[in-house]
Amino acid sequence: MPRRILRGVVVSDKTDKTVVVRVERTYLHPLLKKTVRRSKKYHAHDEANAIKVGEQVSIQECPPRSKLKRWEVLAK
Repeated sequence: MPRRILRGVVVSDKTDKTVVVRVERTYLHPLLKKTVRRSKKYHAHDEANAIKVGEQVSIQECPPRSKLKRWEVLAK
């Protein structure tokens, strides 16, 4: 089964080897027919602690690394 890849912005890098990435998605509201933006935060593994706040990154699904981390950073 292919692993999902998402693209988002890093909003926090305070924890060791972990970054929090905000991924935005847009969809059409079924009743109002208006484009709506929604965002969700994902905890991603960053082995080298190289990623900083504000950077655009790609994250990929991986086996669970901790209670919250199910994603890993692919590239900037």
